[in-house]
Amino acid sequence: MKMATTSIPREEIPKFDIENHQFVVPTKQVGMGPEDIPKWENSEAYKDLTGFIQAMNEAVKGKKVGANRSLSPMIVGLLKLLETLDSYIAECPPVDQPQRFGNKAFRSWFDKMKQNSQDLISNLLDENFKKASEEIAVYLSDSFGNQTRIDYGTGHELAFLAFMLCFYKLGLLEESDAEALILTVFTRYLVLVRRLQLSYRMEPAGSQGVWALDDHQFLPFIWGSAQLVGHPRIQPKSFIKPEIYEHFAKDYMFLSCIKYINEVKTGPFAEHSNQLWNISAVPNWEKVNAGLVKMYKAEVLAKFPVIQHFWFGSLLSIRPAT
Repeated sequence: MKMATTSIPREEIPKFDIENHQFVVPTKQVGMGPEDIPKWENSEAYKDLTGFIQAMNEAVKGKKVGANRSLSPMIVGLLKLLETLDSYIAECPPVDQPQRFGNKAFRSWFDKMKQNSQDLISNLLDENFKKASEEIAVYLSDSFGNQTRIDYGTGHELAFLAFMLCFYKLGLLEESDAEALILTVFTRYLVLVRRLQLSYRMEPAGSQGVWALDDHQFLPFIWGSAQLVGHPRIQPKSFIKPEIYEHFAKDYMFLSCIKYINEVKTGPFAEHSNQLWNISAVPNWEKVNAGLVKMYKAEVLAKFPVIQHFWFGSLLSIRPAT
């Protein structure tokens, strides 16, 4: 797997200088308006995040979610962290309220998650890395939705992407962890955010309605289409068939997303998920995958309403990339 578009010999990747690095509490730095987007697109953070998406994309090509794979201690720790956050749902059950959407109990769940996020991260880190936990916790705390609006969208998913990337930046995950990170940790994150969406009737954040790829997610469609590259049976034209997504959802993120959409939406698929319906006409998964990466850059990473909420710190910096 390549961690960038060009291969770097392992011995040339500098080790993270934990002794001298100055961590900071991340802040929002794209706030002036759409004219700030070029500053973001030229930043170190943008370069790192887009390179990370592509590297994970390569790592999961042709791989199943349910395949046997070894899990490093850090991967196991990240899974336990998500399990802990999931357990908070039972401690903060939905309340009876007149409004159909946006159950206010989510705010209690969010408070508990945010109060514990730094400690949960610190527990994963060796003593000399614990000082990174405050910076990383900002990304984790922003990964599950907005506490005030009780909504969730691609900006929150982007925060979890940044959270995962921080562990690579620190050298706490290896290239060999990539497959497990996406197909074990990220898929567990999807299970959690879907439980939050259903338990607390969360609204889509900034949804474009029928013209959006999905109300809540984007990355599982990118990495899920990569999983299906070269699949002998499942073609893009067949993912809309119930017998395909029902049978294969447990092994392929893309099909898991299709199954979930059909569980929470009613009516013809072509009407409520028009963009996905159009993708079913693309001839192969390579083209689907490449198209989705381009679409993500244009429809998520280039949109001011999403990026104005992104956090920049010492690990993911607004500094111009060299």
